[in-house]
Amino acid sequence: MTLRLAVGIATRNRPGILAETIAELARQTRAPDAILVCHVGPEDVGDLPATRPDIVFLATTPGLPRQRNAILEATDADILLFLDDDFLAAPEYLAVLERVMEARPDCVVATGTVIADGAKGPGISVAQGRALLAADTPPADPLAAAPHFNGYGCNMAVRMRVVRQTGIRVDEALPLYAWYEDIDFTRALGRHGAILRLAGARGVHLGVKQARTPGLRLGYSQVANPIYLARKGTFPWSHAIPSAARHTLINAVRSLAPEPYVDRFGRLRGNLLALWDLLRGRAAPARVLEL
Repeated sequence: MTLRLAVGIATRNRPGILAETIAELARQTRAPDAILVCHVGPEDVGDLPATRPDIVFLATTPGLPRQRNAILEATDADILLFLDDDFLAAPEYLAVLERVMEARPDCVVATGTVIADGAKGPGISVAQGRALLAADTPPADPLAAAPHFNGYGCNMAVRMRVVRQTGIRVDEALPLYAWYEDIDFTRALGRHGAILRLAGARGVHLGVKQARTPGLRLGYSQVANPIYLARKGTFPWSHAIPSAARHTLINAVRSLAPEPYVDRFGRLRGNLLALWDLLRGRAAPARVLEL
């Protein structure tokens, strides 16, 4: 039986980039059965509701976890692929995803191969992203899949039967930028089946900096959230402590030699504040709302 496959996109303040990402979906060799976009206000989606009546538009209050949960509640699909609003999927992405999910009924989470990730640098333009996709060489076995630690939030698919049966949702205690919400959500689902990385489902994450959470709050989450998830049991302590330490060290170096796309001191201040709160026993993800 053919699976019903939907694409869900949470977006905020990036209507131009969102339009490009949705336009790229028109190139899929296997078209999505539905596209759901969750936004906060009309400024987030521009004229898309008027020009794309086939898309389901949902509105909710700000916060990536809340927006993704709204999509989870609204879809009737068998497989839901979450894409960031700045992820360009290669034309075979959905076709590969469908075939692997049909062949591997044990798979509850699938994440694609990111051939370039602008989140780890200054960002990638739409034109550059499309050029990278055009130049990419697919693997010899496009259906190759390997066990993976977690789904990467910019492109992660979930089997909705398991989501509905377990009631697992994105943790709304991880507010705003929601650092590591993808790890928490997908590893919770991974208790009920396999998490796979798909070699042939490929794409480019542009890593657009517009509308990102300010540095202080992001820095706080980089330390507080891994510890919170370790206490929940979705992130091993052996990963959580090195992650918090690594980001603090990276941000300390950046404060000495700032990069133009990173605030000089904000993230480091947030890191140090979270460490101080941890020592006092009061660190929690929701604390960033007070900053």
